[in-house]
Amino acid sequence: MNSPTLHTNTANAQRFGTMISLRKSGVTFANPEGGSRTVLHDIDLDVPAGQFVALVGRSGCGKTTLLNMIAALVEPSSGAIEVRGTSPRDARPHLGFMLARDALLPWRTAQGNVEYGLELRGTDRATRRQVARDWLGRVHLSGSERLWPWQLSQGMRQRVALARTWALDPDVLLMDEPFAALDARTRVSVQQEFLELWQSGPQRTVVFVTHDLGEAIALADRVVLLGEGRILDDVEVDIERPRDLEGVAAHPRYQELYDRFRASI
Repeated sequence: MNSPTLHTNTANAQRFGTMISLRKSGVTFANPEGGSRTVLHDIDLDVPAGQFVALVGRSGCGKTTLLNMIAALVEPSSGAIEVRGTSPRDARPHLGFMLARDALLPWRTAQGNVEYGLELRGTDRATRRQVARDWLGRVHLSGSERLWPWQLSQGMRQRVALARTWALDPDVLLMDEPFAALDARTRVSVQQEFLELWQSGPQRTVVFVTHDLGEAIALADRVVLLGEGRILDDVEVDIERPRDLEGVAAHPRYQELYDRFRASI
């Protein structure tokens, strides 16, 4: 098995060139009963700074494993991977990770949950309180700061998780099915809020895992289709921004892309 290699080009990444780069990257896991299983192989992928990339494909195709490699939660078995021109592990302070489940701490209020990452970073109390209140306001939760997670609806909980992620001011947002647990109406509302946050500020680089082709096309600049551990397709979503998620499905390009990916899955 080849050892993963790294080459550092921090200046390039920080100058808004390539934010994420994978070269011939692969992941092979050992099976408990012996032998091994290759989940990803020969992945070549460059993500420019500020781009929103959606990863789609069938269950088990390696989407989450690829995301976890970028997050330094899974080590590549072969090839090279860089984030911000350095190793994923060294880039961790500049990453934000959001999961399908909100993972709120039940012993902290909404505001306390948003403050948590800032607290771990050593941010002073006054600053983290102000930042948390600001971000809760941006996700339309002003007045809910003192509520406990059990007092929040699932949509509100996911908004708190969004605020917690954004409060860290990450360069890269890694999102694994972040809206999958929401009902259809709430899902569109939270998607729209997230998209407005992303479109209105300094645009962070986003890598977004989803099973939902419609969600991928509506949100992303680019859709990467995975299958059998490799990249099957990689297409720019050339639909103008800003986007209205309730109307984007009527765009001719949306249906063209949807049919293209659907035929390949």
